[in-house]
Amino acid sequence: MENKDFTYSKSEKLKSRKLIDLLFSKGKSVSKFPLRLVYVPTEGVDEKLLFGVSVSKKYFKNASDRNYLKRVLRECYRLNKKLLHENLDKPYAFMFFYQSNEVLSYQEIEEKTIQLFEKWVVEKKS
Repeated sequence: MENKDFTYSKSEKLKSRKLIDLLFSKGKSVSKFPLRLVYVPTEGVDEKLLFGVSVSKKYFKNASDRNYLKRVLRECYRLNKKLLHENLDKPYAFMFFYQSNEVLSYQEIEEKTIQLFEKWVVEKKS
């Protein structure tokens, strides 16, 4: 596996307000508590996969706690995105949510991420 397979470059980041609105209005989702993945196919986008993370202020009042969890989510995505890339037939936009008020360990979050990505692959194929 090449080293560049484990990057999370600027071009992969979901920043378009239009795409984010589309995710919330027309996106489908898969969940593996406490994680949720909302996705929508995109047209006219150069990048095959756009990805964003979100941690709710409702669950974590301190910005430092939210930022820590967002870093962990981005790292889990970065290391396991091959599961998504291998099963893409068209460009997609993804948003990754952490939806719990308890902080799981990095290992637990990574396990849940892998299970969630595998669940997405199964759901997409059916």
